[in-house]
Amino acid sequence: MAKVVHKFGGSSLSSAERYQAVAKIILEQCQLGDSVVVSAAGKTTNTLVKLWQSFEQQDVRAFNDVLLQVENHQRELIDALFTGDRHAALLKQLVNELQALAQAREARTLHYASLLAHGELWSARVLANYLSSQGIEARDIDARKLFVQQDGVLLHALNKEVCYSAIGDNAVHIVTGFIAADSQGETVTLGRNGSDYSATLLANYIDATQVSIWTDTTGVFSTDPRKVSSAIKYAKVCRSQAELLARLGNPVLHAKTLSPLKGTDIKLLVRSSFDSDALGTEIVKAGYSKEKRFITTFGQLDLLRVEKLNSGEVKQLSQLIQHSIHHFIKGGEAHLLVPSEFSHLVINALEPRANIIESQVQGFAVVAPSQDIAGLHQQALELLDDNAIVTRFVLQAQNYSLVLTDQSIDSDVLAVLHERLVNKGRELAVIVAGVGNVGEVFIEQCKDQFDKLSEHFDLKLVGLLRSKQMLFCPSGLNLAQWQQQWQNEAIEYNEAELFTRIKELDYEHKVIIDITASERFSALYPQFVEHDCHLISANKYAGTAKHNWYTQLRQKLQERNLLWRYNTSVGAGLPVNFALADLQNSGDEIVRIEGVFSGTLSWLCSRYDGSEAFSELVLGAQALGFTEPDPREDLSGRDMQRKLLILARELGIELELDEIELEPLMPDNLAQGSWLQFLENRQQLDDFYAEHDARARENDAVLRYTGALEIANNGHVCAKVGIAHVPNGAAIANLTPGDNIFVIHTKWYEQNPLVIQGPGAGKEVTAAGIHSDLFWLTQNLK
Repeated sequence: MAKVVHKFGGSSLSSAERYQAVAKIILEQCQLGDSVVVSAAGKTTNTLVKLWQSFEQQDVRAFNDVLLQVENHQRELIDALFTGDRHAALLKQLVNELQALAQAREARTLHYASLLAHGELWSARVLANYLSSQGIEARDIDARKLFVQQDGVLLHALNKEVCYSAIGDNAVHIVTGFIAADSQGETVTLGRNGSDYSATLLANYIDATQVSIWTDTTGVFSTDPRKVSSAIKYAKVCRSQAELLARLGNPVLHAKTLSPLKGTDIKLLVRSSFDSDALGTEIVKAGYSKEKRFITTFGQLDLLRVEKLNSGEVKQLSQLIQHSIHHFIKGGEAHLLVPSEFSHLVINALEPRANIIESQVQGFAVVAPSQDIAGLHQQALELLDDNAIVTRFVLQAQNYSLVLTDQSIDSDVLAVLHERLVNKGRELAVIVAGVGNVGEVFIEQCKDQFDKLSEHFDLKLVGLLRSKQMLFCPSGLNLAQWQQQWQNEAIEYNEAELFTRIKELDYEHKVIIDITASERFSALYPQFVEHDCHLISANKYAGTAKHNWYTQLRQKLQERNLLWRYNTSVGAGLPVNFALADLQNSGDEIVRIEGVFSGTLSWLCSRYDGSEAFSELVLGAQALGFTEPDPREDLSGRDMQRKLLILARELGIELELDEIELEPLMPDNLAQGSWLQFLENRQQLDDFYAEHDARARENDAVLRYTGALEIANNGHVCAKVGIAHVPNGAAIANLTPGDNIFVIHTKWYEQNPLVIQGPGAGKEVTAAGIHSDLFWLTQNLK
């Protein structure tokens, strides 16, 4: 049976109303066998720390005053939530425990960890009883019976066995957070805010499928949403960044929380107990989310320099002050960031190795992908200088920038920092399918192109696909080393795995760039659309599929407000589709399009002068890589037939591929059999071409292989691809070998047609055309 662990913090249990709200969430979200880990209600732990301090200072009056505060808060909860026998029993138990604390003070036997444990014990007891009063089978469990550690190290194997035995399927288990026991049975704590850690530990021990951390925020934000209204709530955050934020004191997640999840598939969600319907933030494993940008601010801190910081000391110090401590090395020396109120405790513990080098500082940290940190660090310092904020200490680390200042970072300054450093523009995840000749050039061009677009869009190349292998990196591939990454990290995949990875990409926009020649891959377009991907195609199959399939794809794109561009599927980098769209949008009407749309056939026909057999030209073009592996694919004319259909559909014409008349540039019988058989009979091709060429010359024309689309006044469409005798002097007759040409007749360009001519093939121009489509996409999204 799949089990889930829920954790509710102190703010979620701060009043009787909050207990009732939590009970409602449990009723909706939990089933028998699930566990709920709870913190001390409200500020109970803080109050108990004050109680301990008055005990240490032997201030009886202060101790009694604080003890009364504790009692009053717990009484208010019990009075508001219970009546009758249950109320009386809980109140009696509370009074007995408070009396025991007072007696322990008198006997000087009060124990710090045991004292703090009362907060969680009371929360678990009250919540379990309230749930029971509402008809939910619930029981409270003291975590000291579940979690045992020896010499500060948790005994995982033993704890797992105990937890499996204690957490059954017959109740909702309300477990105390924050506390554990040592091997002698004495109470120990797991650190301040250790209840999150308790929850993930328990999830690990019972092999839960998910942990939900319920807080007073709706998820993990780019900065404090109470200070910056434009703060971004992230749907996913990778575990490594969450851990760093925790070490830097971010209050949403806490140090150590994530460590029990390493090596597991346990999901971790951060949700709001104040808005249980809101979608939260999922904390995911490396590779399942891109790295984000954050700004987290600090209160009063002291910066300490420490000589010879020993292994495990930071953990011990955090335990001592019940607060996370961030440590780092600068200039070969260890430094600690400690809340000012606890500095004296840390210095005393490290005596004489520690001293304060900056006192009562404030400031912030920028957390971001490592490749962005240097630029963000410099921008942050410039912004502070512009706002006359004095820096006391700065650190540029691998994946964060630390800035300590004299004054606090108020909401206005934080908003400016956030706007410039975090919320700089929209995000677009780029997935490239096909990393052959054109794909390689496209990727090599990406760095410069992405830099040009970076002012308005943050583009990341996150995925590469070949027919059997894929490479995904949600934070973005290193464009300078992508080939090495492909060699080292590409894995075999199936379609289900591909769509799982695409679904996990938490980008504002995603685009599939199809540079394959695969009909099977183009058949996946509807599924890409269902996963909210824009499309850019150099692949002609989707644009020439059956009309019903094509129109349904168009409709799905429109319904989801997604864009599809395929300018390079016709004319490589030539702006043919752009021109046709502009003409129609400006009110013109296309009457006829004719031209040569194949770079290969352009090269062959323009180079032929009778000095060598046509088949020799074909074999030469094959050796140069100008043709398909089997050149009959080019000679068949099917490629130009598809391109003409794409142009027709750009004009809104309903046409199927087989409705375009096709005349191959070879005898029909040569299309049959193997390539070897073709070679044996190539004289037939030479005779075929020489005969057509001679006829053309007789008519003062040249032989070209063209496509033509004509639209009559009555709407009748005539479309043909085949051999044409083009008069000398015409634009098509004078075509440069390898070029494509499009001659466009319209109402406005009737006597003097619009001519678009240029390279119709080649990896550089095709890759550039794809980048043109990508630029078009970003401009339309912007």
